[in-house]
Order: sequence, then C-alpha cells, then structure tokens
Amino acid sequence: MPIDVSKLEATLQSFVANASNVQGAALVSPDGLTLAAVLPGAMDEERVAAMSAAMLSLGERIGRELSRGQIERILVEGGSGYGILTSCTEDAVLLVLADASAKLGILNLEIKNVVAELQPQLSSLKPALGV
Repeated sequence: MPIDVSKLEATLQSFVANASNVQGAALVSPDGLTLAAVLPGAMDEERVAAMSAAMLSLGERIGRELSRGQIERILVEGGSGYGILTSCTEDAVLLVLADASAKLGILNLEIKNVVAELQPQLSSLKPALGV
C-alpha cells in the first residue's frame, strides 16, 4: 500500500500552523526525495530535500567519527532562526524551519509529537518505494 501523501501534507500543514514559531516543514527521504512539504515562500522543495539529505549524510559520518552513536537530531542555528533535521523513520527525516524566537525545548517537544504522528503514516514507505 503506497503512502498517503495528502495525509502527510495535512499533518505537516497542521504542525506548521499550530506549533510555536514554526515557519515550514518537509519530510524527506535519505536519498533526497521530498515525501511531503509545507515550506515558506519561494523555497524550492527539491533543493531543500537535497540539502537535507546531504546534511543527514554528513551528520551521520560525524556521529560515527566522534563515536556519538545514531544521530537523532541535527540543528543548524542562524541569525534568522533554526533548521532542525530529526530522524522520523529509517526511510524519512523531518526538517523543521523555525524563527529565531523559537524556544528550543518547546519546539523539540512539538517535533517529538509530530514525529510520533507521522511514523504510522510512513509504515508503508518501504513497499511504496519497492525497497
């Protein structure tokens, strides 16, 4: 059974609309394919997905080299806010974009909750991709 992209997008849309200071979110495969996205303005989904996959790959390599174990979260902090890449399933990661006024503790809790909501929706991802 293939994944229900419209349901994933609805979940992301609800998360972006209701979570504190969240500007956008994307669900991305480790090889850089967009599974679902709700991104601000003129952000290019394909570019965001590719950068997320590259960030995940580099983060995993750094985690191995520094003996940090399985990477659960990668945080990019800039003057305009945060980009947080969180493991969702083996075959999907969640990128969350938040503004600079976001409270990281609350945001991490909200991310944990949406990941728990997304995981059952992604349970059919492997058969859908033919893996």
